[in-house]
Amino acid sequence: FGIRALLIVTATLSPATATTWSEKDTTEDEYPPLWDLAPENLLDFPLKNNKIIINPWNYPERLGIYKILLNSSAKYFAAFGNQNFGNILWGLPLQHGWQFRTGRLADPSHVTSCGYEDGDALCVSVRSWWSCMNYYLAVIPFLGAVDAGLFGQLQYEIEILPPEERKADFCLSVADCRSRMPKLMDEWKDYFEVNNKAMNSVFSSSFDMDEALGLMWRAHVTSISYALPKFKDRLKYFSDPEANFGKDWSTAVDFIAATHFSTDLQNVNHFQTFLPPRMLVKGDVPPNISDFSPQQNRVVLSLRALNKANRISG
Repeated sequence: FGIRALLIVTATLSPATATTWSEKDTTEDEYPPLWDLAPENLLDFPLKNNKIIINPWNYPERLGIYKILLNSSAKYFAAFGNQNFGNILWGLPLQHGWQFRTGRLADPSHVTSCGYEDGDALCVSVRSWWSCMNYYLAVIPFLGAVDAGLFGQLQYEIEILPPEERKADFCLSVADCRSRMPKLMDEWKDYFEVNNKAMNSVFSSSFDMDEALGLMWRAHVTSISYALPKFKDRLKYFSDPEANFGKDWSTAVDFIAATHFSTDLQNVNHFQTFLPPRMLVKGDVPPNISDFSPQQNRVVLSLRALNKANRISG
């Protein structure tokens, strides 16, 4: 059953039935929510005391980290589609956008109004397991890119603001992160450095997409492995079905990574139509969740089976 579940999940990754970008123009729905509000370059962030101040606990600002990474790495992917659509970093902001759209970045404990319409709707809660896990797939890649020189010689120092609580769970600078998790920082740095070396070689055709995917997925999986034990206590704020789905999703990423799934704009948008359109609540039992599509029910059920098979097999 575990193998069957993997086949079902893998089948959803194929964009064979999706319309190619050459056949249609992009629409606003294909970008993460509020994409136009996100900063486009480092100087769009506040500048204070000769420091660029970035608050990753604000949704548009964390989204801006991704937009800047995409813009700065666009040259690597010029041969893989117009308008940077072939950039394999699209998976990160699109996942973050799905988390925001489905309410997964709001405070699940309801102690604060962070992330809710009647409070600070753009707040990213430090109590949310999803937002804490995502920090390791946003700020850490960004600092790895800084370390790799993706942005060239920076005129100003970058300051990452900590959350209001549990500050010790998050590193805030290249030096801080490197001292705590050198392997993870090296892997993200390697991803950006290898791409840059390929582009700066005599023949730009030496850029190897499969090598790039391998390095990106290696760093992605390592980010999750660092974050999982650190934030497992945040799962207590969720319903059992949502907590289980989060754990199932983390396991599935290992298998998706092994396929070198191309996380470009088209592929990720196609894949995300199969993900839950809201938080899972008590009483949600796939494949019989009434407001989920049959495909969404099937994926939630398959991820559960995949995680179970993975645990049983050791």
